[in-house]
Amino acid sequence: MRFTAISGAAALLVLSVSTSLMAQRPDDQIDPKSLALLQEGRAARAAGNLDGAEDALESALAVDPRNREAFVVLAEVARSRSLPGKAIRFYGEALALEPNDLAALRGQGEALVAKGAIEKAKANLAKINTICKTGCNDANILAATIAKGPPPTTTAQAVPAAQTPADKPAEPN
Repeated sequence: MRFTAISGAAALLVLSVSTSLMAQRPDDQIDPKSLALLQEGRAARAAGNLDGAEDALESALAVDPRNREAFVVLAEVARSRSLPGKAIRFYGEALALEPNDLAALRGQGEALVAKGAIEKAKANLAKINTICKTGCNDANILAATIAKGPPPTTTAQAVPAAQTPADKPAEPN
C-alpha cells in the first residue's frame, strides 16, 4: 500500500513537470505579435514619430519581454531624445538577454561616452574586440566615438545682476 501511494505521487510529479516544460517556447521564438509591433516601432522611428515608436516598442516588450531587438530600438529612441542614461539601461536589458549582441554593446558604449563614462565604454570596446577577432564595423564606430570623447556640455553664462538704486554710483551735481 505504501508503495502505491508513493509511486502515484511520483507519477503525478513527472507528468506535471513534463507538461509544463513542453508548454515553454524556446528563447529564439519571439511572439509574432511582438515582432509586428517591433516593425511598427521601427517605422514610426524612421518617420520621426518618437512617441509612437516608444509606444509600439513598449507594447512589443509587454507581449514578449524576450524581444531583444525591441530593447535595442527603444534605446536608440532614448538616444535620439538625448537620454543616454535611459539608453544605457535599455541596452543593458538587451545584453542581459544576449551578452554578445554587437549592436547593443556598441550602442551602450556610445551612450556611455555621451554620459562621460569613457572607461566603461572602453570595456565595451574590449568586449567587442574579443567577440570580433578581426576588426568589425561596430568596433571601429565605438573606437571613433571614444576618441572623439563626450559632447561638450553647455553651462549657464554669468549674467550680471540688475543694479538696484543703492548700487548705483552717486551722480555728480
